[in-house]
Amino acid sequence: VQLQASGGGLVQPGGSLRLSCSVSGFLLNRPAVGWFRQAPGKEREGVSCLSTWNDITHYSDSVKGRFTISRDTAKNTFYLQMDNLRSDDTGVYYCAADLGHSSSYALCTTSPSDWGQGTQVTVSS
Repeated sequence: VQLQASGGGLVQPGGSLRLSCSVSGFLLNRPAVGWFRQAPGKEREGVSCLSTWNDITHYSDSVKGRFTISRDTAKNTFYLQMDNLRSDDTGVYYCAADLGHSSSYALCTTSPSDWGQGTQVTVSS
């Protein structure tokens, strides 16, 4: 199982970014996958997760209405579209999966077994 995250960068407040996570070793049609972030001085947070077998999503309260998780099964890639970014969205974002979890909520509130490398997102003017 491998996950490869990309798409981070520097963006002004109110701007948008799209993160991508390309996966190998499994298909995006059964397990839960998601995005986590670690801000400086804060605990890691599960921001958005997706149950790939039934398309049920989970979002943390801090990103609800601004972030959207999605997938492209043909490319075996899932995404995090981040709109209306704020300075407190700054952090290192990690994509993750757990073949033993099918629930988006369970994935976002536990520690997944498989992680991609982090990608830095900085929201600053």
